[in-house]
Amino acid sequence: MQQSIIAPADSNIPEVTSSAPWYKQFDRSYIVRTLELVQDAIAISLCIGLFCVMVLQLKEIFFSLTTLRFHEITADILFILILVELFRLLIIYLQEQRVSIGVSVEVAIVSVLREVIVKGILEVQWQQVMATCAFLISMAILMVVRVWIPPTFEGIDPEHQVSNRLKVSKHHD
Repeated sequence: MQQSIIAPADSNIPEVTSSAPWYKQFDRSYIVRTLELVQDAIAISLCIGLFCVMVLQLKEIFFSLTTLRFHEITADILFILILVELFRLLIIYLQEQRVSIGVSVEVAIVSVLREVIVKGILEVQWQQVMATCAFLISMAILMVVRVWIPPTFEGIDPEHQVSNRLKVSKHHD
């Protein structure tokens, strides 16, 4: 059944006749480009926010240097390193439109080590120590395994290959 929307005779709106639903009448590439721009804007705002937090954290570190509390200063420095790695992850995302597995694993490792340093290994229950060790071992294995995973940014794009296969199968139907 064909839908027809007829404008009143006195308006300058042309008649639209289509059998497709309203959401399929839009150009998909335009929608995708718009959504990618929104994602980039979000990533840029996150970069700016992270940069501001890093500056504030540096200010706190300089003020805490007068007290010479090694434990807190070390935790603050590791926190800044985590923020720097997250910033680098966002920059890689903006440049290559992908999330880096290596940088993500590095952020996870430094975050766990920061928590261990902040709490102190002697003050943590043995179950948490074992869970932390298991997590760090799994992250180390992931770092080694990612070397054999083909990078999608050097011409090997599995999603594009699947998309091409779907397009070819639609043309044969």
